[in-house]
Amino acid sequence: MTTEKKPFQRLPTNVVPANYFIRLKPDLEKFTFDGQEEITVAIKKSTKSVVLNSSEIKISEVKFFGDVQKFESGIQITYSKEEETVTFAFPEDLKIGSGKLVLSFTGELNNKMKGFYRSKYLSPEGEERYGAVTQFEPTDARLAFPCWDEPAIKATFDIVLVVPKDRLALSNMPCIDESDLEENPSWKVMKFGRSPLMSTYLVAFVIGEYDCVSGKDSDGVHVCVYTPVGKKEQGRFALEVAVKTLPFYKEYFKIAYPLPKMDLVAISDFAAGAMENWGLVTYREARLLVDEANSSASSKQDVALVVGHEIAHQWFGNLVTMEWWTHLWLNEGFASWIEYLCVDHCFRDYDIWTQFASYDFTRALELDALRNSHPIEVPVGHPSEVDEIFDVISYSKGASVIRMLHDFIGDQDFRDGMHLYLSRHKYKNTFTEDLWAALGEASGKPIQAIMSSWTQQMGFPVIRVEQIVHGDKRKLKLKQERFLADGSKDEKNYQWMVPVTIATASSPDKTIHQIVLNKREEEIEVTGVNKKDWLKLNVGAVGFYRTLYPADMLESLLSGISNQTLPPRDRLGLSNDLFALARAGFTSCADVLKVVGAFENETNYTVWTDLSTNLSIISVILQYTDFHDNFDAFIRKLFRPSMKRLGWDPVSKEGHLNAMLRSVLIGRLGKAGDEEVIAEAKVRFAKHCKGAELLPADLRNAVYSIAMKYGSESEYEELLKLYRKADLHEEKLRVLRSLGSTKDRGLLKRTLEFSLSDEVRSQDTIFAVAGVTGSVEGRELAWKFIQDNWPVLYERYNGIFLLTRLVKATTENFVTEERAVEIENFFKANPAPAAERTIQQSLENIRLNKKQLDHDRESLKGFLATYH
Repeated sequence: MTTEKKPFQRLPTNVVPANYFIRLKPDLEKFTFDGQEEITVAIKKSTKSVVLNSSEIKISEVKFFGDVQKFESGIQITYSKEEETVTFAFPEDLKIGSGKLVLSFTGELNNKMKGFYRSKYLSPEGEERYGAVTQFEPTDARLAFPCWDEPAIKATFDIVLVVPKDRLALSNMPCIDESDLEENPSWKVMKFGRSPLMSTYLVAFVIGEYDCVSGKDSDGVHVCVYTPVGKKEQGRFALEVAVKTLPFYKEYFKIAYPLPKMDLVAISDFAAGAMENWGLVTYREARLLVDEANSSASSKQDVALVVGHEIAHQWFGNLVTMEWWTHLWLNEGFASWIEYLCVDHCFRDYDIWTQFASYDFTRALELDALRNSHPIEVPVGHPSEVDEIFDVISYSKGASVIRMLHDFIGDQDFRDGMHLYLSRHKYKNTFTEDLWAALGEASGKPIQAIMSSWTQQMGFPVIRVEQIVHGDKRKLKLKQERFLADGSKDEKNYQWMVPVTIATASSPDKTIHQIVLNKREEEIEVTGVNKKDWLKLNVGAVGFYRTLYPADMLESLLSGISNQTLPPRDRLGLSNDLFALARAGFTSCADVLKVVGAFENETNYTVWTDLSTNLSIISVILQYTDFHDNFDAFIRKLFRPSMKRLGWDPVSKEGHLNAMLRSVLIGRLGKAGDEEVIAEAKVRFAKHCKGAELLPADLRNAVYSIAMKYGSESEYEELLKLYRKADLHEEKLRVLRSLGSTKDRGLLKRTLEFSLSDEVRSQDTIFAVAGVTGSVEGRELAWKFIQDNWPVLYERYNGIFLLTRLVKATTENFVTEERAVEIENFFKANPAPAAERTIQQSLENIRLNKKQLDHDRESLKGFLATYH
């Protein structure tokens, strides 16, 4: 099924830009824009033609004014739709020196959430209006203006926007001049300050109607959060985070934020979560706005993380930029790590590093165990290949190996290395090796040698441990091999340099022994260990590997789970390893469920979340058996004690994490058919819909889903009313996710049809479709829906990463070879190059599901037989 990569050549560098002057006038009724551009260029080598990127733009005029040459006519314009380029052929060779390319052009304000596009919103009076916004990463600046649209070809930018007087216009830099448009005084001309040297993908402009809340950070940087009109109070939390975050990064990197302002803007139609445009960060509404009455604790936390992530990019990505998309992980992996450091600084009560272990670390391990994973550094050629690597490997594995490296070299050396890296390469472009060199210089450690094994080859090791006890000494034999999700052997014979840490029951959260395992096998001796102490590898679940313990070592660790002397991150890491090892066939799933019983008294939100996620994977597989009800009974027994302890209603000062845990427990028990929880959820849902007693935001996801699963068409209609009434994007998403919880086939079909209606923004369709896939029948219907509507969906999402999300959600949870072949054949007939790796990963997961079901069916049936 693999399609050949398109041949690709980067742009010639015989002519390169130094500055762009760009004037754009969007028409918000016809959805077009007029543009004029003056590009100051350096001609490095005599040439008769200049090639730059341009896509879906009609250039009406091109002129050239050089030091000793001038061409005002006779320049031939040739477009390549396939290569997304335009070539200007001149009457004679351009001479070495400098000059100006002067262009006039028109383009479309498209509806595809990329390039320069239109975004629909409602005025406070309910009138439908449009704004014009940008999303250029990775390669869509070329949809807005002809340019050298490659990250390494940096220039400065002077932006002028011509807009109606009743609209706000923003760009990367502050507005330095505003005047009436001579030919039409109802329009204004806004000129923005010259930008620093930067890549085209970081240029941005936003035109629309907004309110704002503003403040200054401790260094005097002006920070503004722009919200839909009438919602400025919903921007206050993000403002608080941003004002704290900018000085934190300045202090961490020892480099001041280089721009005079920082704007954060909520965009109504937005494909990604957010985009780090320098000085003008754009966000999906649900990733920036917080309504104190209607936003959940988890959403508020997500806003803090995303704001922290995007502001980190202002240094790491914007000031210093990867040389090419092969090194994308430098941007995303680093920002995905340091966002947690930042949020931990701002909100200590979030226990955010434990959440990192579940949200990023274990997700990366799960994907990277597939044969269809990819290395952190992926050779990227044609722009169509770029979208595929905006994934868990670039973000979450990247973050995880940075975290492992930070732990290995220590915080101060890491900070010193980061300062060296950013100072040495500011306003320039880098390769991964440049970061390793700076961190190596700062720490005096062989960073390049250690880290290349983690970034240039896919996968990670499982470390097998054997132990011999001699009094207070433990002799450990460690053996590394690649861990594959299907339990097979790695024919590539990969090997890693693995920082291994060890803790014991007497020092549970402190590393007492550390080595770098740099060969296949090694024996070590750990001294001063109490004979009765458990011993655990990978302290704090920091090392990017799994551990396979012998029965005696695992048995001793179970007491650390039940009495919670094992810290939360270690409890989480241990249980997550066990589920993965069972899926790979190293142990039986039934044996892992026996171990899970030790978590009955668990109190930590993140540990419960990770357990719930792993149990959900087993639940999906067991939906295809006749003993799924027994599994639900097992879930009820496991989760009930914590639910009884926590209760339905928050208590005074209970904290952020308990609010999130309550939702996990209620949701899981409701799905598993707990009658008390279902009855209470129905009562509370009815009161909420009548307006008699509103549900706390933290409970709505769980209660909506339960009410829908055990309800009928009347509950469905109530949810639709809530959707139509909701003014908060977060609330709309909650409803969309819940509609598909129904057991009614007709309502499942209706949900899928609704997902493509005008009532659902195209960025949100995925939430409604994915919500349907939780049941066997829903999964079948969703897959048929994808096939029946593929032309529409492909046209809508091709070129943005939502396509891969849609494919993943609707394919990966089947359990038969027949269905895998059907999916494979469908995508052979309907190629989706940007989603190709995702398709292969889904096929691999389907076959893993089948293998696990075949391997564990009888032992699970026997183990679960006593649960009713």
